Amino acid sequence: MSRMYVRSLHVHPVKSLTGTAPDEAAVEPWGLSGDRRWAVVDAGGAVVTQRQQPRLALAAARPLAGGGIEVSAPGMPRLVVDVPGGSAPEPVLLFGKKVETVAAAGEAAAWFAAYLGVPARLVHLDDPAVRRPVDPEYALPGETVSLADAYPVLLTTTGSLEALNALIAGGDHAAEGPLPMDRFRPNLVVAGAAAWAEDGWRRLAIGDAVFRGVRECGRCVVTTTDQRTAERGKEPLKTLAAHRRIGRSLAFGRQLVPVRPGTVRVGDAVRVLE
Repeated sequence: MSRMYVRSLHVHPVKSLTGTAPDEAAVEPWGLSGDRRWAVVDAGGAVVTQRQQPRLALAAARPLAGGGIEVSAPGMPRLVVDVPGGSAPEPVLLFGKKVETVAAAGEAAAWFAAYLGVPARLVHLDDPAVRRPVDPEYALPGETVSLADAYPVLLTTTGSLEALNALIAGGDHAAEGPLPMDRFRPNLVVAGAAAWAEDGWRRLAIGDAVFRGVRECGRCVVTTTDQRTAERGKEPLKTLAAHRRIGRSLAFGRQLVPVRPGTVRVGDAVRVLE
């Protein structure tokens, strides 16, 4: 059996924007440090993602010291956004559920409205420890999450991507493949595992952090969005529907919850504990 190790790490400071690929990351109870702590919301206060605005894929955010970010996008000036302070929390809607956030300065709202062509604002999740619980169907008491869709950490494997791309190559939309890993917007990419092995991982150690494997990750239309052009196709959902339907999910990747914080690094061994 080949050695399993962390191939890459990915942190997305703003939900649905391009992020960064650091060599190491701190693991907090609610996810990798700085991951998905910001989000764009519409005029009605609902979080906007690539589902509604695929052009968010072309915008990027990188973290700055102190928790602020720098955002950039084609045709737009770079903008530095500080962590908002002193403002009262305001609820926004994420998949129909209220999450308490704090609005960023007006310059950020103007920037995103100009880029998207519709009213938009930027908000910050100031305290994940108390703001948003993990899906209660799968959570243990006290587990919380950032502004990620449902769980703190998403793991994918290169072996599963290779297997998926082989299936796409034999399907009706072969010209769309092979797909890169960024279609799936993971936090941890693991190499050295057999295809789909992650389906059975219930507990694993990486670096000095330990994670609980919760469930498969059900995929949505965001995976059909080319992260470099914002154009959409049919894959991988067509192939996942044919070959990777688990319950109601079109599955790719494994959802994790940290049970022991620590630090993970590119090259760290991945040990399956159960």
